[in-house]
Amino acid sequence: MTQSHPSLSIPGRLIDVGWLATRLGTPGLVVLDATVPYGPGGPDGALGRSRWQEAHIPGSRYADLQRSLSDAAAPFSFAFPPAEKLAASLQALGVHDGAAVVIYDDFLNMWATRIWWMLRAIGFTNAAVLDGGWKAWVAAGKPTESGAGTAAPAGKPLSVRPLPSFTDIATVQAHVAGQRQGEALVCALPESYFAGAEKVAGRGGHIPGSINIPAASLLDAEGRFLAPDQLRTRLAPVDGASSVTLYCGGGISATVVAFALGLTGREDVKVYDGSLEEWNADPSRPLATTG
Repeated sequence: MTQSHPSLSIPGRLIDVGWLATRLGTPGLVVLDATVPYGPGGPDGALGRSRWQEAHIPGSRYADLQRSLSDAAAPFSFAFPPAEKLAASLQALGVHDGAAVVIYDDFLNMWATRIWWMLRAIGFTNAAVLDGGWKAWVAAGKPTESGAGTAAPAGKPLSVRPLPSFTDIATVQAHVAGQRQGEALVCALPESYFAGAEKVAGRGGHIPGSINIPAASLLDAEGRFLAPDQLRTRLAPVDGASSVTLYCGGGISATVVAFALGLTGREDVKVYDGSLEEWNADPSRPLATTG
């Protein structure tokens, strides 16, 4: 299927509040709130939808990563769903071949970059993350609205042209076995997790052979991505690698690092979708607590 020409062209994978504010209401623009806040039991999509209904960017729709945009049959949370199922869920949000998509969230850009990375995986490229997300929008004094919003128009096609963006546990096991020399395996979690002080699925430490580039280290105090030269400095540990595989706790914050690598021009990057949630489910899989 041929992608129709978009009515609005996204200038890059990262846009600012001013760009979006002047284009709200443009035909074909789809704005998605991807926030999954943390409730007492962990990530809570229902709470995210409730907060979105209380206040959101005008015209936006809530993209439920925890439910409609994940594979409920997978043994780990937030799993990338079959491409055709994902496309149908995105169509229900108004995403179609001629659309321009802007995604935002209220926490470290990681939910927004997750959806951006999922769009990339099905070949949809006319999409961007709102730098600084909801906090930047509110801080700039831009308008907000409340309520359930409007339903997306039905019947507009969304093509699927898969682009390798995710990898699986077999790839990571090959890294650990020393079978992928020259390639980088990167943990995007904070150093406290990498060192084993904090745990994922009851186990502390990192996958042997991996290095640590925390997702939060690529953002400034306001939650915006660092300038490209600063990103290159922070991402320098993978400069000599032939390719990069990223993981975190559940395949979410790893997409921040993947997205940032793209901001510096590097595209030979994949995210291990199951990440430590899947890896740690089997206690026989090794972990390390030192570099």
